Amino acid sequence: MARRIVVSGASGLIGAALVSSLRADGVEVTALVRRPPRGESEMQWFPGDGVLDPEVLAGADAVVALGGASVGRLPWTRGYRRELVDSRLQATRTLTTALRALRSDAPALVSASAVGYYGSAPGEVLTEDSAAGQTFLADLTVRWEAEARQAEDHTRVALLRTAPVIHRRGVLKPLLTLTRLGVSGPLGRGTQIWPWISLDDEVRAIRHVLDAKIAGPVNLTGPAPASANDIGRALATRIHRPFWLPAPAWALRLALGDAADSLLLPDADVRPQVLERSGFRFSHATAAEAVAAAL
Repeated sequence: MARRIVVSGASGLIGAALVSSLRADGVEVTALVRRPPRGESEMQWFPGDGVLDPEVLAGADAVVALGGASVGRLPWTRGYRRELVDSRLQATRTLTTALRALRSDAPALVSASAVGYYGSAPGEVLTEDSAAGQTFLADLTVRWEAEARQAEDHTRVALLRTAPVIHRRGVLKPLLTLTRLGVSGPLGRGTQIWPWISLDDEVRAIRHVLDAKIAGPVNLTGPAPASANDIGRALATRIHRPFWLPAPAWALRLALGDAADSLLLPDADVRPQVLERSGFRFSHATAAEAVAAAL
């Protein structure tokens, strides 16, 4: 078991759950925070200014870099697109600069990434060896991973290509509102494959990457493909509401711009090849199980 882990983005959905899990097993966690620290377990940093004392990371077993502005916040104005990019690239660059200063003493870097890397690839099975896509999020994720890889000359780097998390505060948040109002239904065709993962398996998978010392890209997504309709119907069934009102692709693009093509309409059958080959076992094998657990 690791002795000390440094976590950025520790207050987010995934970060908070990861920190809680680690501490429950006696792992010392140092949280990087942008505000003044509230205790010895927190250290302040200024990622927007590139400021992080390398000694904060010294002696840790690994740094888990999470966070970044939410892709679920809409609309994606020009200014917010810049925030989506800068919040990821600047923070990752600040961490890798500090890690490189430690040279051979640098802890491992386990860096957030996203299945958005693959864009839309209808009919393809996507693994960690598949090529990047063509959407805004795909381009952003390629640049994000490139920043993390700057530390590879000095330490192990793992890239967490995370799927949307099935949780009340995750991908279910907007869907729950529509479903409770009785106006949910197919988004676009509805048959497009949506990568997904439960929060429990997300945390367990990150810990597996840490413990198994995995390097390179790792798809953090559930083992069984599910369409947008599968997830929407599972949610509607669970809370006893109808699933009937379609939202055509043109209407989604009109309302959301090209964010629709990055968030709702891509068809990406992403498989967790690296996780499964390294012995990871999922707690929630289907999206329906993940929805039930989340509710």
